[in-house]
Amino acid sequence: MKRKMQILLNGIFKENPVLILVLGCCSALAISVTVKGSLGMGAALTFVLVCSNMVISVLRKIIPDKVRIPCYIVVVATFVTLVQMVVEAYVPTLHKSLGIFLPLIVVNCIVLGRAEMFANKNTVGDSFFDGLGMGIGYTMVLTAMAIVRELFGAGSLMGVQIIPEEYTIRILAQTPGGFFMFGIVMAVLVWGLAKHGKKFEPKMGCDECGGCGSEDAACAVEKEAKAE
Repeated sequence: MKRKMQILLNGIFKENPVLILVLGCCSALAISVTVKGSLGMGAALTFVLVCSNMVISVLRKIIPDKVRIPCYIVVVATFVTLVQMVVEAYVPTLHKSLGIFLPLIVVNCIVLGRAEMFANKNTVGDSFFDGLGMGIGYTMVLTAMAIVRELFGAGSLMGVQIIPEEYTIRILAQTPGGFFMFGIVMAVLVWGLAKHGKKFEPKMGCDECGGCGSEDAACAVEKEAKAE
């Protein structure tokens, strides 16, 4: 259980998909205009990540290596279609606000990346926690950006007007605001790491240990999985 919690926390912090792996940035920039939209997108992506990771892990020894990517896309597309139909039927306003980015989860780098880097090499249980951790990490970043953009860009939060519109910074609620907020978040991350004597090094993990000498949690999980 300790190992599974380590995998979960990796996705939230040490291997955060948006901040550390720098994946899924397009949807992060576009959807983080409102808190409701960010939570909805985060929930949808988390569901797809968890389900696709588990299915791909189950089928990892059956799927031929030469066609594994098309097979991953078919699995992911199945769950994305399911989510899309449910959201459109029961939460039409959310479906409209997410727009094209909901069906585009099919080719989201986070989903395909975890299928290739983790689910294809690990057990169903570990793949479940990996998908859950990555989904939570993605949702946390989106929501944090959305709180600032919605509050100071539109003066509202979860649809409730808090700041008069004349005192808002409207550019934050527009397309450039997404890039601006992402830049600030990344700058704070780099600054925080530098304060602790660390460097910002985006990474996707290791296929094979090349003797890098790293002792971080990601490598520990990978080595332990290979040992089993």
